[in-house]
This record gives sequence, structure tokens and C-alpha cells, in this order.
Amino acid sequence: MDRDMDRDRDPDQDRDRDREAEPCPAPGPPKARPGPPPGPTRWGICSAGAISHDFVLALQTLPASEHTVAAVAARDLGRAQAFARHFGVPRAYGSYEELAEDPDVDVVYVGAVNPAHLPAGLLFLRRGRAVLMEKPMALGAREVAQLVGTARERGVFLMEGFWTRFFPAWRRLRSLAAGGALGTPLVLRGELGFALGGVPRLREPGLGGGALLDLGGYGLQMALALLGGGQPPTRLRAHGVLHPTGVDESVSVTLEFPGGNLAALTFSMAAELPGGAALGGPRGWAELPSHMNCPTELLWGGRRERFPLPPPAEPLNFPHSTGLRYEAQHVRECLLQGLTESPEMPLAESEVIARLLDEARAQVGERLSGAATDPLE
Repeated sequence: MDRDMDRDRDPDQDRDRDREAEPCPAPGPPKARPGPPPGPTRWGICSAGAISHDFVLALQTLPASEHTVAAVAARDLGRAQAFARHFGVPRAYGSYEELAEDPDVDVVYVGAVNPAHLPAGLLFLRRGRAVLMEKPMALGAREVAQLVGTARERGVFLMEGFWTRFFPAWRRLRSLAAGGALGTPLVLRGELGFALGGVPRLREPGLGGGALLDLGGYGLQMALALLGGGQPPTRLRAHGVLHPTGVDESVSVTLEFPGGNLAALTFSMAAELPGGAALGGPRGWAELPSHMNCPTELLWGGRRERFPLPPPAEPLNFPHSTGLRYEAQHVRECLLQGLTESPEMPLAESEVIARLLDEARAQVGERLSGAATDPLE
């Protein structure tokens, strides 16, 4: 559910030149029914927690003519009402069912705790509400398959919120790789780690805790996009240590793709790590030097390219959270085109990522909930 904490700031930020991102073209899925009528996309917010707070702040950096928050729901009506007063949201509900029945909501952002993703997602999809689901999509591949199957059966838009894919710095990296600037990408290395021992939900198996569910998807989605073309690897190997509660605490994962491409990734909720990722090929390399999950700079060809974020109206709970604006923009574009899934974060890749997370968690000895019986098959 939550975004990842980091307090570092690159001291040379003011000396570097800002550059515009190059979009990464992608084929679109079949069109379905028409999207929302012209006017702002009307968001419903499911859960009044920290990440939902940041998501609304990110929406506020976008034109009000394109995005508006119509309603918020929490299981505690008082929290929903406080959230609504704070942000000027017209309606507050004390149940997700009421939000699902609101006819003036085009799409729901689900920022609830991980175990609530499956029931909340099914609720909204069955009521015909488009869903932007905070990552991870669900607790395992079996649950993800339920959500994906329901969305496809009902013809309703669903996307997993891997916000990384919509950051200009990420799109620039993907464009360089696709354009042959590095040659054929062969090796990806990355690490993401934070000392998050003080976050209780990350220690609890029943709340979908652990480093892999919280952080691992970022690296896996990167490897799939840059090395695998969205297809699964031929081999996954995971080594790690468990927290005393049984969730994975620190894990290293290697992925081998057809053709000999290799990804080496490390994730930890116990140790601070630099947070960068580098992609190499026979012609050179490019690097996201920090915040691989929400990058705002890229090193390539001896240059540092910067992609600054707009400032928030008030302090954020998580770094770079105004970057949530990019996935919100993308969702609006998809809805206006009548798409039922994103061409940049397709549902098939969410299913692959869930199976890979199941396999990695099983290999380090974690007991799984919502996992597929045969994760890599």
C-alpha cells in the first residue's frame, strides 16, 4: 500500500539541466465502451490513509478541468469526513459499498491496506467502476487472477499502480533502451531498501507485510519491461532472510531471460540502500541513480538529465508523491479512449509480477496467502 521512505537529497540538483522526457510508444489493447463524458475525471478515493492523502495532493497539481475528487470512503466514517473536510471533497462515506454506488464517480483509487485490495477491487469492478489499484494488486497470483478475470468479464478498466512506469525519467530510460542507444540491453542491476522496522504493517503476515510485496514489484516490473518485453523470465532464484514474524526482511533476486539477459535485484525493509538501478548493453549504460521506484533523474552519455516534480500544496507522507500525477493522467487518457486496461501497465504483466513474487517469497521460506499453486506456470 504505502510508498517508500527516503530522506536523501542529491546536493547537485540545482546545477543540473532539466530535460523533457521522450514518450515510449506502446500498442493499445482493444477498445471497449466509451469512457467518461467530456469534463474532469471524477475520482473516488477508497481509504483515507497516508497514501490516499498524497494521491489527492498529486491530483491537485493537475488542471481542475481534468481531475476532481468526488468522494472518499473509509471504514470509519469520522476519518472519511475529516479527509473530506481537509481536501474539500463533496461526499464522505463510512463504507466502500456506498462509494461503489456513487453514480458521480468515474474511477476509484484504492489505497487501502494490502488484504483489502481483493474484496475492494471486486466490489468496485462488479459495480462497473474503473479501478486504479495501489500496488501490489493483491496478496498473490491467485487473487490477482480474480481481479483481472472480473475486470475482463465486466469490461471495466483496471490498472495496478506501478507509478514508476509513468515518470518521465523512466520513460526516457525505456526510450533509450528501445531505440538501441545501449545496444541490446543485457544486464539490469538495482536495489531498494529502507529501515522500515517502525512500520507495523510491514512485519505482519496478515497485512501483506515483507520487503518483496512492498518493494520487490518495482524491480520486477523494471526487469520485465527492459529485458523481457513483458514476458516472464526462464529462471528465478531468490535468497533472503525472514523477520521473526515470518515475512521476508531482505531478499536478493536474480532473473534470467531468453537470450542471456540477466537482472540482479536486492530489496530490504531492514537496511538503507542507495535505491538506484542501472541498465547496460554493449554500447553503454544508463542509470537511475536513486529512487528507482519514483525517479526524477537519469545518467546517460556523461550527462545528468533532470525531470523535476511540481511542489505539493502541503507536506507529503512519502518522497516524490506528487509523481502520482503521472499515473492519474494516464488513467484519464485510457478512460477517455474507452480502454479497459493500460497499454503501458497491462494486466498480463501484473499477473506475471504476482507469480514472480509468489515464487520469490516461497523460495525464501515465506508462507504465502493468495498465491498460485504453480507460480511460474
